Amino acid sequence: MQIIKDNLIMNDTWRYILDDTGIGEGDVIVSLSILKESGETLLNRKGKLGIRILPDDSVASVAGYLPHLTLVELYFPELADGRLFSHAWLLRNRYHYPGEIRATGDFLPDQVFYLSRVGVNSFHPENTQDLSATLAGLNDFSVNYQPSVN
Repeated sequence: MQIIKDNLIMNDTWRYILDDTGIGEGDVIVSLSILKESGETLLNRKGKLGIRILPDDSVASVAGYLPHLTLVELYFPELADGRLFSHAWLLRNRYHYPGEIRATGDFLPDQVFYLSRVGVNSFHPENTQDLSATLAGLNDFSVNYQPSVN
């Protein structure tokens, strides 16, 4: 599978683990509920650890784990929900998270410029045929009128 990370199309090594399956080794993304249930075990396993945040999740509830996470994945279950833009901004500005913040799910190539402005640096669109359009969306505007994360 390919993603866009730091303005480049590259292969992805991460896999999302469903709540009812074994974790195993390698680079895994887990839900907030799995992280809360199995935090110590997950932090001591081989491989990188990431978390999937949904619009209803609280970024504050993840704050204590952030130093141990390599990836925070913001999952857009539907197009009309913009709360994850705020989550990204909070991760970068309030919690000073330096790692990868990835947008995945149902977002449009037209939104990636704005997502990058609030701190998202990695993109995995639902339709991977949109990778070129998504990458082009990062350069939609050449002038910014307000300061932001990037």
